Amino acid sequence: MAQENKTQPTTLPVTEFLGAMAHAGRREDALQVHAMMQRISGHPGRMWGASIVGYGDMRYRYATGREGDWFLLGFSPRKTSLSLYLCLGGLEQFGAYLDRLGKHKTGAGCLYINKLADVDLAVLEELMVATMAHVKALDIRIK
Repeated sequence: MAQENKTQPTTLPVTEFLGAMAHAGRREDALQVHAMMQRISGHPGRMWGASIVGYGDMRYRYATGREGDWFLLGFSPRKTSLSLYLCLGGLEQFGAYLDRLGKHKTGAGCLYINKLADVDLAVLEELMVATMAHVKALDIRIK
């Protein structure tokens, strides 16, 4: 039997989670990313675990056979940066966007931004649209 992801959807309201953030600047950035991801994905945000906001639902399966449920776009306002979950399988193919984005770091399918003022928001939106299109083109089931 396949092992389930440790991070699962919860019933905590996104607005409650974001509103409770102590750091005002991080809270404002998180609210802006929340609005952006809702608009781009066409889905309301939903909490995954205690600190990730996800938009949309999909079922993925890796070549290894591992499968699970996840979201199309997501983010987590961490203490040191905004972690944006953009693409299963990595961001390598999105270098043209990343080159124009501004100050950031990447890891696997995540984009790390210290604050939104460090990046070009128009390019960030383009990147989100491109990663969503890429994920939808994969052999996965979008719910």
